[in-house]
Amino acid sequence: MSHINRRDFIRKSAAGLASLPALATLGCSTTPEPAPAPPPKPSGPPLGISVGVQLYTLRDTISKDFEGVTKQVAAIGYKNVEVYDFYGKSAADVKKLLDDNGLKSPSGHWVLPKLRKNLDKCIEDAKGIGCEYLVMPILEEPERKTFDQYKRHVEFFNKAGEQCKKAGITFAYHNHNFEFQKYGDTTAFDFLLKSLDAELVKIEMDCFWVTHAGQDPVAFMENNPGRFPLLHIKDLKAGNEPTTKLDAKMGLFAEVGQGTIDWKRIFAAAPKGGLKYYYVEQDFCERPPIESIKMSFDYLKQLSV
Repeated sequence: MSHINRRDFIRKSAAGLASLPALATLGCSTTPEPAPAPPPKPSGPPLGISVGVQLYTLRDTISKDFEGVTKQVAAIGYKNVEVYDFYGKSAADVKKLLDDNGLKSPSGHWVLPKLRKNLDKCIEDAKGIGCEYLVMPILEEPERKTFDQYKRHVEFFNKAGEQCKKAGITFAYHNHNFEFQKYGDTTAFDFLLKSLDAELVKIEMDCFWVTHAGQDPVAFMENNPGRFPLLHIKDLKAGNEPTTKLDAKMGLFAEVGQGTIDWKRIFAAAPKGGLKYYYVEQDFCERPPIESIKMSFDYLKQLSV
């Protein structure tokens, strides 16, 4: 190579090297850019709604030590509870106990005889502990022997709903499986949905009892938008045949996530049903109930929908 050609070669090589940073800025770098990190997966609780618990689950211990068990519930991480008994305390005392433990009771249960005897006092107590919903939890067997009884109940429930609305809260009905018994070409549950004033009376759907009756909670939420602001969440053990006869017993219930119910599917439909609050409940536990509600809490707090 001649001296002139060598100078020319060096000059051209330097020019080529100088152009590499510019090429890199145009996306021509030979080093690939690192792939962006995937977005974090959403974690529970479902729909961002705090996990609640129906205190009936703890009835055997809370009746003896209301204060101590309430502290245990709060220590697990629960923020909402559904009260079903005051155990001789005043509404003010119950409210203070909840407040002291960072708990709220968005809804509570009052049985039908109490409601019929003194609805005004039930409403006063519900408001006194901060409830948004006053729930009628169960029709006992003598209260549901005939279809005509359901007709009379509807009349009372609509009136109760009107009275609750005037007081600034909402009346609700909690189902079991016996409402799915057939009466001619309908069921008691379908009759209630059709006959209750949707603006005055809401439904606290117990997803377990609907499922155990051989029905689909999701179908009801999809076909009746806004009727189900409250849900009860408890799981069904495998091997139990559907029935419309109330058969609450040991061996039927499981901690949430340990049974056969598809909770992701139910919570995915819950917004259409109007969900505001939901509560873990387990009628019978095969371990200490406080352990059962912790297992259910731990499952729900990581359940993403």
